[in-house]
Amino acid sequence: MSASFLKNGSKKAHLYVHTLWKTQSISNSIGAPITRPHFHQSHASYSRFPQRKVKEMEFSVPLATATAATSSKGFSSISNNAFIGWYLGMVKTRPILTKSVTSALIYTAADLSSQTIAGSSSDSYDLVRTVRMAGYGMILLGPSLHFWFNFVSRLFPKRDLFSTFKKMFMGQAIFGPIMTVVFFSVNAGLQGESGSEIVARLKRDLIPTLINGVMYWPVCDFITFRFIPVHLQPLVSNSFAYIWTVYMTYMAGLEKAGTK
Repeated sequence: MSASFLKNGSKKAHLYVHTLWKTQSISNSIGAPITRPHFHQSHASYSRFPQRKVKEMEFSVPLATATAATSSKGFSSISNNAFIGWYLGMVKTRPILTKSVTSALIYTAADLSSQTIAGSSSDSYDLVRTVRMAGYGMILLGPSLHFWFNFVSRLFPKRDLFSTFKKMFMGQAIFGPIMTVVFFSVNAGLQGESGSEIVARLKRDLIPTLINGVMYWPVCDFITFRFIPVHLQPLVSNSFAYIWTVYMTYMAGLEKAGTK
């Protein structure tokens, strides 16, 4: 019986020690700190991810392009503002000369456009005619516009609706017909036409031109007199006159009228 007791006790003791060892091993495993491998992030990390560097390079080029485009636009805007400031300064300091040169340039461009529209590709430009038109704008029309707009603004200083219509009426009834007669007469005289031929040209061309002017100029005059300051009115009027001058130079370039 004692031997059986010792045998059973030895088994129980062995089982107890084995259980205790497993429990201790598990508790040690649970309580032990969990360590993770530490990866050192170097500055050359892009070597592992080369696509990131490619993306940065792809974005850097449009950024430089956008900066250059912005700089170009800014330079162009500054240049335009500088030219406008210079022109306005010239209008104030030398008004007659500035307006005369502006008229000459517009008449030159309008006559070249008129010859391009009316002529064929084989025809050469009549530069003598272009010089005549430029001279008319420089010597006659430019100074006339300066004094006319100043006169009308002193006569009707307000820019209300009623004053604007009065200025428009005076332009159509007085200034327009006079300058049309002067234009046809001077141009015909410079071409060597006689007095009777000039009169015949006026009889043929004056009335149709004035009718077309009544259909074109009232809207232009309304914008000019209603919204534009006096010192800039000749410039705006010359700008509107470009299309009209294409027509006028075409009419002036017609053959001589019959003198029957």
